Amino acid sequence: MNPQAKLTFMFSLLLGTTLTISSNHWIMAWAGLEINTLAILPLISKSHHPRAIEAATKYFLVQAAASTLVLFSGMTNAWHTGQWDITQLTNPTSCLILTAALSMKLGLAPFHFWFPEVLQGSSLTTGLLLSTVMKLPPMSLLLMTSHSLNPSLLTTLAVLSVAMGGWMGLNQTQIRKIMAFSSISHLGWMAIIVIYYPKLSLLNFYLYALMTTTVFLTFNSMKTLKLSALMTTWAKTPSLSAILLLVLMSLAGLPPLTGFLPKWLIIQELTNQHMAPTATIISMLSLLGLFFYLRLAYCATITLPPHTTNHMKQWRNNGSISPTISILAITSTMMLPISPMISAII
Repeated sequence: MNPQAKLTFMFSLLLGTTLTISSNHWIMAWAGLEINTLAILPLISKSHHPRAIEAATKYFLVQAAASTLVLFSGMTNAWHTGQWDITQLTNPTSCLILTAALSMKLGLAPFHFWFPEVLQGSSLTTGLLLSTVMKLPPMSLLLMTSHSLNPSLLTTLAVLSVAMGGWMGLNQTQIRKIMAFSSISHLGWMAIIVIYYPKLSLLNFYLYALMTTTVFLTFNSMKTLKLSALMTTWAKTPSLSAILLLVLMSLAGLPPLTGFLPKWLIIQELTNQHMAPTATIISMLSLLGLFFYLRLAYCATITLPPHTTNHMKQWRNNGSISPTISILAITSTMMLPISPMISAII
């Protein structure tokens, strides 16, 4: 892709995200979402492979439908209340439509079926954008309207997302699909707490984005897309494999790593809200996701010789760790000692 064109698309992504996050008017928020969608489409389809074109088409159809529902929700609320302010969402029908629209945007179950297919048809760098940056505008709308949404509906969607993300990721061998179901599962944790404690949901999103960025950059450095290729990485790049092991365990939420912090705080807050059974259910369902994180970590740390010509070429490469991956990995795994301070701040 032309560097000037890529710079234009990246600037448009930044513009659309900033416009949606900073707007108080439904029309401006909708315009930011549309700019984001149009900017990411060329990045998805840049390889001109049929799978990439299919992924771009699916992404466009789903995001266009979700953006239409967002605009329709704002218009319905303005029709009944005379308010175009995002924070003044009071009409019950508008709240229901907006919940469905943002669930489609984010990939919450049962509106999640497009996300694994789109991520599988994209490159690792584009998949990183889809899993982190593209989640920020709808997440910001969810945070701004959280006081108006239905708690029971969001709790149901959240529990279903954690269950589907863990269950459907068990039998996957493609790394991008595993990361897609990981994203769906983590979004369930964010959605279940957003009404009761929006700052905690935002903290969860930040830490998820940090850990996911580290994992995608590590896979991109290894040039690894499948579990079978991941099994040969320890002999080629043991340092990168060790980093991947720690970050995957952090993403799974194992103590004392960083990923345990948001889950711990969310369970604590749900218990304070007299939702201990829900906290127990979502904690048990997250064990499904722990299985495929452990499988990824196991594949990254076993030693197998390369067995194809392509693997032989990779075998001779001397992999090195970039400073960016090192800093992200340290941040992704060593934040728990300051968790009492973070808990006091939020």
